[in-house]
Amino acid sequence: LLLLCHTEEAAVIVSGLRSTDVFVGESATFTCELSHPGVKNVQWWLDGTPLHNNLVTEISEQDGRIHTLTLNDVACHDSGTVTFRAGSLISSAKLLVKGISMLK
Repeated sequence: LLLLCHTEEAAVIVSGLRSTDVFVGESATFTCELSHPGVKNVQWWLDGTPLHNNLVTEISEQDGRIHTLTLNDVACHDSGTVTFRAGSLISSAKLLVKGISMLK
């Protein structure tokens, strides 16, 4: 009988966040893949502000390992550093929102 016990410390980031450039009004998606599910205290931030599920911010996870953040209808002021944290694991990337000079 082989008993596999995954602890929070055993988890690693398989694929971290990648910096993204988008235009105003578009969506920006960030994905972080963990080595196994069950890591507690998962949180997303934008420039140090905790993010929560709402109409603009979509937070989801697949199989408990693939964590996704989608920011919809971004504005210039959304540019900044996106951070994903799961337990003691942290991954960060830059979001650059580019304006369109002809817009309005």
